[in-house]
Amino acid sequence: MKTFELIAPCHFGLEAVLKREIQDLGYEISEVEDGKVTFWGDAEAIVRANVFLRTTERILLKVGKVKAVTFEELFEKTKALPWEEFIPVNGKFWVAKANSVKSQLFSPSDIQSIMKKAMVERLKTVYHVQWFEEDGPSYPIRVAFMKDVATIGIDTTGISLHKRGYRQLTSKAPITETLAAALLKLTPWNKDRILVDPFCGSGTFPIEAAMMAANIAPGMNRSFLSEDWKNLISRKHWYHVHDEARDLVNLDIETDIQGYDLDGEIVKAARENARLAGVDKLIHFQQRDVKDLSHPKKYGFIVTNPPYGERIEERENLPALYEIIGKSYAGLDSWSMYLITAYADAERYIGKTADKNRKIYNGMMKTYFYQFLGPKPPRKKKENNT
Repeated sequence: MKTFELIAPCHFGLEAVLKREIQDLGYEISEVEDGKVTFWGDAEAIVRANVFLRTTERILLKVGKVKAVTFEELFEKTKALPWEEFIPVNGKFWVAKANSVKSQLFSPSDIQSIMKKAMVERLKTVYHVQWFEEDGPSYPIRVAFMKDVATIGIDTTGISLHKRGYRQLTSKAPITETLAAALLKLTPWNKDRILVDPFCGSGTFPIEAAMMAANIAPGMNRSFLSEDWKNLISRKHWYHVHDEARDLVNLDIETDIQGYDLDGEIVKAARENARLAGVDKLIHFQQRDVKDLSHPKKYGFIVTNPPYGERIEERENLPALYEIIGKSYAGLDSWSMYLITAYADAERYIGKTADKNRKIYNGMMKTYFYQFLGPKPPRKKKENNT
């Protein structure tokens, strides 16, 4: 079976999380770079990566890597790539996205048009046609220039993988599903531990946690662009992987996952999103202020994305809000707290220095993932049969 090189982009700062996730699926990593992980896999790997990976934005089928400092060079090197191995004669193909960092070729529109012309010329000679109808499956190309080297891939996903299919209703500043899943994976939380998000908004953290707890694959309930690629991926792979995903689901579990928000309407939206995700029985949502945060049990986790003053009128309220977060956390016995925020004075007003602090780019916004580590629960004594 043919092996491909596949590219999985992710948020800057979360490459190690995605690398581990890919390895857990059983695939060999070929390269880890800023904001992406590349790995080897066959046609079924394309399907499994799209359906099972929680922390990547999409899966690209790598066509090649070329160095180009002039448009003539880009044209010739793009033309030399084996496009016919991926795109059939009736395929619809275009450069959907081009970006450039620290490179001499920096105009996205020029890069897109030059590469399209080069691809057409290549496929003309292979398929012996002068005109392409492009009325078949779609093969959108993405190219990323970094220091004059272009990494070229075909998008197998379509709509970004953070679109799980459950979030119909959102709050003002929702965190993406892929970022929420990656942050949860940075914590020691597991389905047997308590999880509370006191700023749950439309419910992303609790829902992603519940999906992990129930082993629900994030791509189970959505479609993918490459489902139409019959020249590369047999339909049996899609059937097989969806069967595999369904067999792994286990909703017969006990969880203590809670989401609070001050806005009653958004709490209703969170409940509906959880229902659509199939995890509403595993989460307790409640209209509640962070100052009322309490829990009788020890060793729980707060994982949250509190407001950080995107609007000027909200910024003056931040010191008081973060003081309340600090007081509520201090009132919990032996808990850990993980929060992502762009608010630079978070630690100052929480009144505590984080044990760990990780810089993560949420889109173009620099944020910090503050990690306040509580004690580990005592190990349960195993029964001694000797």
